[in-house]
Amino acid sequence: MPALSTAVSTPTLELLEWVARRPRSYGETMEAWRTHCPRLSVWDDAVIDGLVRVADRRVLLTTRGQAFLGRS
Repeated sequence: MPALSTAVSTPTLELLEWVARRPRSYGETMEAWRTHCPRLSVWDDAVIDGLVRVADRRVLLTTRGQAFLGRS
């Protein structure tokens, strides 16, 4: 898993908070967070960094994502 700094970007933190609020489907998450702009790859970065995962078409925070959310 890639090393992360002690902080995540504001948009990534917003994604983690959004996912943590209530169960989210993959479709709902893609509609809200997917972008085709390479400068704003919040969803892709969160997946690559191991902060969120998809299981049974649901988006979940990983243990790592929960830890970063708890630190903020």
